[in-house]
Amino acid sequence: ASGGQQASGGQQASGGQQAGGEQAEFAKMLENIAERKRQFLEGLPEDVPGKIKELQNYEFMNPEAQHRYQELMEMLKKAMMETFFKDIHQQIANMSPEDLARMKQMVQDMNQMLSDQMAGGEPDFDKFMEQYGDLFGDHPPQSIEELISQMQQQIAGMQNLLDSLPPEMRQQLQDLLMDKVGDPDLQAELSELAGNLELLYPMRDLRNQYPFRGDEELDLNEAMQLMDRMQGMDELERQLERTQYGGDIDDIDEEKLKEILGEDALDTLKQLREFLEILEEAGYIRRKGNTWELTPRGTRKIGQKALGEIYAQLKKDTVGKHSLRDAGIGVDQADDIKPYEFGDPFHLALDKTLGNAIRREGAGVPVKIHPSDFEVYRAEQMTQTATVMMVDLSWSMALRGSFQAAKKVALALNNLIRSQFSRDSLYIIGFSAYARELKAEELPYVRWDESVLGTNMHHAFMMAERLLSKHKSGTRQIIMISDGEPTAHLENGRSYFAYPPSPITIRETLKEVMHCTKKGITINTFMLDRNYYLKEFVNQIARINKGRVFYTTPDKLGEYILVDYVKNKRKHVRG
Repeated sequence: ASGGQQASGGQQASGGQQAGGEQAEFAKMLENIAERKRQFLEGLPEDVPGKIKELQNYEFMNPEAQHRYQELMEMLKKAMMETFFKDIHQQIANMSPEDLARMKQMVQDMNQMLSDQMAGGEPDFDKFMEQYGDLFGDHPPQSIEELISQMQQQIAGMQNLLDSLPPEMRQQLQDLLMDKVGDPDLQAELSELAGNLELLYPMRDLRNQYPFRGDEELDLNEAMQLMDRMQGMDELERQLERTQYGGDIDDIDEEKLKEILGEDALDTLKQLREFLEILEEAGYIRRKGNTWELTPRGTRKIGQKALGEIYAQLKKDTVGKHSLRDAGIGVDQADDIKPYEFGDPFHLALDKTLGNAIRREGAGVPVKIHPSDFEVYRAEQMTQTATVMMVDLSWSMALRGSFQAAKKVALALNNLIRSQFSRDSLYIIGFSAYARELKAEELPYVRWDESVLGTNMHHAFMMAERLLSKHKSGTRQIIMISDGEPTAHLENGRSYFAYPPSPITIRETLKEVMHCTKKGITINTFMLDRNYYLKEFVNQIARINKGRVFYTTPDKLGEYILVDYVKNKRKHVRG
């Protein structure tokens, strides 16, 4: 076969050739890695802080270099921590008795105000701020709710700051605070304040440790501001993650987004909200509780777009023309024409018919047509087909960029069958450690399995055979898309994983191939890799089943599968 497709069979390489090929491939891989490392190091910033920051995530190939870098980082961290600790220690030590007395009164008044709030009363927040507003910095709270939130952020920030210090420094600061705040009444008030705030605004989501890096000195106020910014970033990240995985986009704090990510990010958020409204009005999505879901119309639209993109690529590559708008009636016209015989579908070849009459009668008007003059297009009858598409959902598919291509093809083939070949049946199976059937409405949401290991073709073939056994006539086929050999099989209902693939896994998988073959099921395999062991395995499938094997790339996968499907839909019925 040509053009990126390769039929099964071929000559088996010897053990020596195989070993030599693997060594050459390994050497080439090391050369590529070394070249990427060299390019990374040459591209480091000119300034020392920039170099240190970029090297944080660098993977050293030399363990000694890794060790020396870690030693350097520890020295820098220790020097920075000592400078920072001295500043905090000095600020706490310089607190006057008057400062402590005012703080004690402020905590008492705040506790009273919070108690009134929890009891359903209306505490005098304005009076409290008139007396103590200067203690809350340049941006004092404007309501009791803001006050509670700000106090919680400050307490959590101070705790995070202490947690980030080495144990000996943390103990010295705590001892100093206990010495300064030694009044039992003040300690009791502070404990009550912490309890009240915890009831009104639990702190567990605010507590974090933040490692300090850099050569810029910070005083205590700057450190607290930095902690506040870090906590704001954490909260914004949680809001964005909740929205990404099913939360409400309206829960994203616009002010915080603008402050941390800038005006462009806020504009993008507003555009997303407008886009959701447009999609809802068009009937493509709908609300389901606090989340959005695709409507059947939306799912069809995605499938149509996937199909259109694949056919557009076909046209660009001059593979062939495929009109999406022709409805069709189940019978297509072939290129060859035949004399009409009783029982033939009457798809008249008008030019041939008139030509026969003119040749027989001569030119003249009207043209007299005899039954023997009729010629018709030879009909092509569509066969009814039941198809199972088996899609590999293992992590390697995503790692190599193949998963999205396979998902797109599944959406496109589903749309093609529903719109052009409505009598056909399509089932889709996703497989990794286990196989599972995927409904059409699930396809837009399908993700690769990142938490499990295994490519369980054995289970997928078992499930495919059960689904196809419902169809007693017509063509039955399996389309398998994968990038690797099987690494898991079922035993007593459990998946057993082994890499490299165990002989048991290979044997059990090929048993299922034989089972499908005996049932008259054709297996066509589309492989997205070409390593020796994979080619040997899929060639065994082809030898057993007599199906075809295609070696292709993610960007060509859709063209291969859809063209192959349409091409093999038809068989000539000659009179």
